[in-house]
Amino acid sequence: MSSPIQPEMRSLIVIPCLNEARHIGTLLRDLAESRGNNDMLIVVADGGSTDGTREIVAGLTPSIADLVLLENPKRIQSAAVNLAVERFGYGRQYLIRIDAHGDYPEDYCQILLQEAVDTGADSVVVGMKTVGTGTFQRATALAQNSKLGNGGSKHREGAEGQWIEHGHHALMRIEAFRAVGGYDESFTHNEDAELDHRLRKAGYRIWMTAKTFMTYYPRSAPYPLFRQYLGYGRGRARNLLKHRSVPKLRQALPLMVMPVIVGAGLAVLHWVAAVPLLLWAGLCLAYGVWIAVSERNAYGPLAAISAMIMHAAWSAGFWLELIGGRKTRAAT
Repeated sequence: MSSPIQPEMRSLIVIPCLNEARHIGTLLRDLAESRGNNDMLIVVADGGSTDGTREIVAGLTPSIADLVLLENPKRIQSAAVNLAVERFGYGRQYLIRIDAHGDYPEDYCQILLQEAVDTGADSVVVGMKTVGTGTFQRATALAQNSKLGNGGSKHREGAEGQWIEHGHHALMRIEAFRAVGGYDESFTHNEDAELDHRLRKAGYRIWMTAKTFMTYYPRSAPYPLFRQYLGYGRGRARNLLKHRSVPKLRQALPLMVMPVIVGAGLAVLHWVAAVPLLLWAGLCLAYGVWIAVSERNAYGPLAAISAMIMHAAWSAGFWLELIGGRKTRAAT
């Protein structure tokens, strides 16, 4: 039986934001309506939006109580959350991190708080369902929801409630967040996994809830998707270098993609050099066809293309960071 949420519980909702005029107004109104009588301060930490996002937030502050627009001069998400906690976290028990580029169930925050109370977790993470509207975005969403695109990541495909090593950040006890030093602001990507590593090392526990989730909208064009996953690859490499750990199998397999692509250039000397590249591309396309047939989804083959973009970008980012990181350490 669930324990009731304590009425004196005070939470801090932080929304790192940059050029989200299309989504921010609806998101803030939904959050304001869903928090009910709970004491939840909403902080939009803006990294220098130029599309009208700041004006929208400022225009809503008279009608939405406890809404604050915070300037984030460092622009990145890790710095946004750290700054918001530093400025507004004192006297509040929980931090709830909200992505401006997503949708949330009406009872999202309440369920997170209830799960924290019921489990005693220091961090509650959620599953992420990816959806799209345009052709490329729908194909990318299909790829990211499949093992071809996410490698079986539990926070991508969802799972039963369980203790976990890492998941999509949703709620965290501010005391635990501060105790480990918050996010590492040298990370522009993968800062959540890096923080989870330090949380576990310090003895804090992370709970994956099956009672709620978030909906995410992926990049709607190939180049932005490539840039995003290039950053993810760099972030993962930085994480492994910092903590001297080794990648899991689902991460190690995509690492081979860029060496395979580069190696295919040797096909000018002998055609065999192109075989690994053809095998990878063929397997991805075959998986896409299988998705199309098994799920009766015509976006399957295009989802394979999106997955290949993600694989290549992630692998390239990882190797670029790994080589650059080694050179930096050698120079010092």
